[in-house]
Amino acid sequence: MKYNLLSLVLLVFLTSLTPKDLFAQGTVTGKVVDAATKEPLPGATVLLKGTDKAAPTALDGTFSIKVDDASVDAILVNYVGYLQKEVSIGNVSGTKNLGNILMEPNVTSINEVLITTNSYAIDRETPVAMSTITSDIITEKASNQEFPELLKSTPGVYATKQGGGFGDSRINLRGFQSQNVAVMINGVPVNDMENGSVYWSNWAGLTDVTKSMQVQRGLGASKVAVPSIGGTINIITRTTDAIKGGSIFQGFGNNGYLKTGISYSTGLDEKGWAFAVSASKTEGEGWVDGTEFEAYNYFFNVSKLINDKHTISLTGFGAPQWHGQRQNRASIEEYRNAPQGRRWNQDWGVKDGKTVSVEDNFYHKPQFSLNHYWTIDETSFLSTAVYASVGSGGGGAYTGTLTRTGNKYSPYDLDAAVDANVASADGRALSFLRASRNDHTWYGVLSTYQKSLNDKIDLLGGIDLRSYEGRHFTEVTDLLGADYVLNNSNVNNPNNKAKVGDKISYNNDGIVLWEGGFLQGEYSDGPLSAFVSLAASNTSYKRIDYFQYEEGNQETDFQNFFGYQTKGGANYNLTENHNVFANLGYFEKAPFFNAVFLNNKNIVNKDAKNEKILSYELGYGYRSSVLSANINLYRTSWKDRSFTRAYNVPNTGEVYFANLLGVDALHQGVEVDLNYRPNNRLNLTGMLSVGDWTWQSNLDEITVFNEDRTKSNTIGPIYMKDVKVGDAAQTTAALGLSYKLTEELKIGADYNYYTDLYAYFDPTTLTSPDREVWEVPSYSLLDLNASFKFKIAGISTSLFANVNNVFDTEYISDASASFDRETGVSNAANSQVFYGVGRTWTTGLKINF
Repeated sequence: MKYNLLSLVLLVFLTSLTPKDLFAQGTVTGKVVDAATKEPLPGATVLLKGTDKAAPTALDGTFSIKVDDASVDAILVNYVGYLQKEVSIGNVSGTKNLGNILMEPNVTSINEVLITTNSYAIDRETPVAMSTITSDIITEKASNQEFPELLKSTPGVYATKQGGGFGDSRINLRGFQSQNVAVMINGVPVNDMENGSVYWSNWAGLTDVTKSMQVQRGLGASKVAVPSIGGTINIITRTTDAIKGGSIFQGFGNNGYLKTGISYSTGLDEKGWAFAVSASKTEGEGWVDGTEFEAYNYFFNVSKLINDKHTISLTGFGAPQWHGQRQNRASIEEYRNAPQGRRWNQDWGVKDGKTVSVEDNFYHKPQFSLNHYWTIDETSFLSTAVYASVGSGGGGAYTGTLTRTGNKYSPYDLDAAVDANVASADGRALSFLRASRNDHTWYGVLSTYQKSLNDKIDLLGGIDLRSYEGRHFTEVTDLLGADYVLNNSNVNNPNNKAKVGDKISYNNDGIVLWEGGFLQGEYSDGPLSAFVSLAASNTSYKRIDYFQYEEGNQETDFQNFFGYQTKGGANYNLTENHNVFANLGYFEKAPFFNAVFLNNKNIVNKDAKNEKILSYELGYGYRSSVLSANINLYRTSWKDRSFTRAYNVPNTGEVYFANLLGVDALHQGVEVDLNYRPNNRLNLTGMLSVGDWTWQSNLDEITVFNEDRTKSNTIGPIYMKDVKVGDAAQTTAALGLSYKLTEELKIGADYNYYTDLYAYFDPTTLTSPDREVWEVPSYSLLDLNASFKFKIAGISTSLFANVNNVFDTEYISDASASFDRETGVSNAANSQVFYGVGRTWTTGLKINF
């Protein structure tokens, strides 16, 4: 019944189509360029005013768009960071060439993008390796994919769905996990302040309102004090530049996938106000067994152009969600023996005839920011953002012994657990469900001042202030028929009979304060552009433990780590077709929270050191009217990476941790990408990324200290030198095709290839030489997409269809290595894996008004 609405819409479509005019009135052509530099602006959007018909500019800034509506008398040209331009076209007959269309930078918008949003890089000017995903591409390819997957054809990127649960995707950039990739939304950093992680389920709905997404690999063009090792991902949402109008979306797909969304924007009115809102709901059963999900998304922006000097903008968004997870990996043999095959998931059960996700995730992290843009005078500009985010949620699990309804491949029998608990003599829970909570409150201020000394030199300076409090605890979520859970982990309340909602096991807070600032000089003169930047930050950590310490002795002092970064780069346009660039940077970053406090206690690691990173890169670019190509060489050296190692004390059950110093890694490689657009119908893309990522050091014996900082034992030596870094494919390639069969019908295909993928492993566990890490089999995937634009009773409508993993390829996307104790070998038989998701499909209808 849930598809009746869509069926009705399709029926209306089939019965209401009317023949078009026999002949198009004509074609409008032109070239979109920067008003000052006359550089072409590829990827600008040219829209027939009053319609939804649009065309992008080619690599040389040219465009061609057919006019088949006699009422259209103008085009609207839009480009990120520039004022929208309206150009009259009059009555079009045949081909009408508008010549060069000069785009003026939007003083507000350009600074909003270039300063506040982590410095959106400019082609042939900013000396970094970058790739940009436009809103059109996101709309065509999003389907049931998440942000990381939309970047999978980008050089250096490896993205997977991990266990296959909604929002559980991950991304590695140049071999670095997301903890070392800076992710920003409208200029606000979203990496966890304690461990750097990014939880993409928190932002799943933002694809509906994303204006563009840019990946800057390596050092990036960041103008805030964020030390990103692998790179930076910028996600920019719509604001004052949104065109007036709205849309309704209805989509469905495999395994009960259903998405409903609505959005509306007033555009910028005559009084300087602009409002934009969006909301959606997504639900489904999940391709993997036991991964049902329900997710919502909301977004709003209110902007006001007060006058020619001041603009304010208030933005809020959030994506509350719940989803079942496949949290635990399994052996290849287990998957092959499971009747469910690749869909098998050992982390769910049945209670009262209903599916219960024993391992689930639930979270809501709304974020609000207030931005002020002040044009002080013709040469000075100040941009300030104040933001707040309050996160609430966590991940579910169970404690106790759960039986299954049948063999090991059947779901957990939670009804049997209830019966056992009810039969318990004292009402104590033998098994129960719990959740590990990670609530937090985060406030911050970003402010940047820009001063143009002359037409060649700009100076910039800014501050980055943050205050973060993370609250970590376990709570009882389902007693499974019992009366209470006996909790002995709280020294202040031993033998506590905990009920649903009570805290058990652990209860501690992590406090993080961050004070950062930067100074940057930029130079631009004709074909040469360059920058030099210096940034510094102080990170302060405090831990409060409410369970393991008595009142009055629960807090540590703040532990401070001073970090800094210095970087510079230059781009030189040899001709209008050729350019070269180089960048170099060095920075020291604070270790993560858990490397500072050992043993999950308030024990301060006095040996914790800053991590040290040296990175440099060379690049070449070619641009013509039909071809864009880039080649980059990079080398990143990572010294003193933070690692701690657990040590089980014999015969005591106690666990101590050793601090490992001198863990080094080297990530280097070459990246090639190209975009070929011979005409307005055909677009071909390609990418090849070849990495060489290895661990670079062996370690001698490491001392294990007890809680009193007294030597307890030693571990090691550790042999990791020249061992390949795991967890991401070191060689990737991609081919893409997009073709317009007609002005209304567009089809596309994307092919991705992955090899040199080594299983994830902890390098500090390599305690014997010549250990071999399992290399996961290479694999390739093919995705198809199509879109069709038409009108229903004069209303612009689009139909989308996507099929991912067309050939239902069986492949391993994620693996964890185990090493044979005798041979030291890691192989397919002793590794734990996630199989990648098989063939999936979605289709959707979008009505614009």
